[in-house]
Amino acid sequence: MKYRELAQTGLKVSEIALGCEGFINQPAADEMFEMALAQGVNFMDLYSPNPDLQHMLGKALTGRRSDFVLQAHLCTIWQNEQYKATRSLPEVKQAFELMLQNLGTDYVDVGMIHYVDSVQLWQQIADGGILDYAQELKRQGRIRHIGVSSHNPEAALAAVESGAVEVLMFSVNPCYDLLPGDEDLEKLWADDSYAKPLLNLEPQREKLYEACQRQGVGITVMKAFGGGDLLTNDSPAGKALTVCQCLQYALDRPAVAAVMVGAHSVAELADSLHYCEAMAAERDYAAAFVQFPRISWQGHCMYCGHCAPCPQGIDIAAVTKFFNLAKVQGEIPETVREHYAALPVTAQSCIGCGACVQRCPFMVDAPSNIQAACDLFGF
Repeated sequence: MKYRELAQTGLKVSEIALGCEGFINQPAADEMFEMALAQGVNFMDLYSPNPDLQHMLGKALTGRRSDFVLQAHLCTIWQNEQYKATRSLPEVKQAFELMLQNLGTDYVDVGMIHYVDSVQLWQQIADGGILDYAQELKRQGRIRHIGVSSHNPEAALAAVESGAVEVLMFSVNPCYDLLPGDEDLEKLWADDSYAKPLLNLEPQREKLYEACQRQGVGITVMKAFGGGDLLTNDSPAGKALTVCQCLQYALDRPAVAAVMVGAHSVAELADSLHYCEAMAAERDYAAAFVQFPRISWQGHCMYCGHCAPCPQGIDIAAVTKFFNLAKVQGEIPETVREHYAALPVTAQSCIGCGACVQRCPFMVDAPSNIQAACDLFGF
């Protein structure tokens, strides 16, 4: 298992983490959780207010709470034996206290404000007391870091640019990434959304990922498999992807620290954990992407690394990523300059041999990007 820093939180989290949905009413939940821990998983998202799940998790973490990073949600309540999202501050407060009691802990590492899928809803949360409550919990040390979960890049960007959040939980996969933001989430998996040919990453989503990278907001990924749709030939892309390919795609996006995998069985969890030992060829999504009948990423750098190795030792994907971060900002943020300067070999070493172009499955003009990065950064 590899671990990444969750941006500026300072937390180190496993690349493969656990979503909680598959653990609900699951007879093998204890076995699945122990299996994940044994493989080095140290991170979990807990959106569900189901008291049975909270008790199970609390029991499993007894004696090792400080070694585990828990992302748990505000604004979810258990009502009439089912989950419900709420924006009622009294309900939010009551549910948070009950969650801590059921978990047997006095804090959560990331307090995730749940399901913010419109700009208007973010403003309601920011101005209506919920964000103030989260900030008060943080001052008390009862949540260590504030996050927001969203499926809508417009709403997510508003939250990120507010400066109030340190973590974003967002739906990331190669099909959702083609679609513009919308409050109607049904469009993310509706056949009509993919009926016409689609080209490249949707600009709003790219802007969101780059804003998170630039501002030090860590992304935790949900819906990496599109609810399982991407793993079948009924995929919106018209061709099935593998678990490893979906995971690698998500982990290659800027600012992503971990993918919360959903699993409804031991076998499904094992498929996701296999990523940790999979060879590069199993993780490689680029070859699959160029065969998609409905989608094209031609000319767009996907940071997939197929351009390597550079004879000069340039990390072309990293240089391109930092160049894009600076270009979209219109200036060079200090953090981006520092990360670029820390590269062992920078763009000025490019000799324009074109070997990277010949290897790129998306026909990206990498030498032009490298030269532009050299001109922008000055070395």
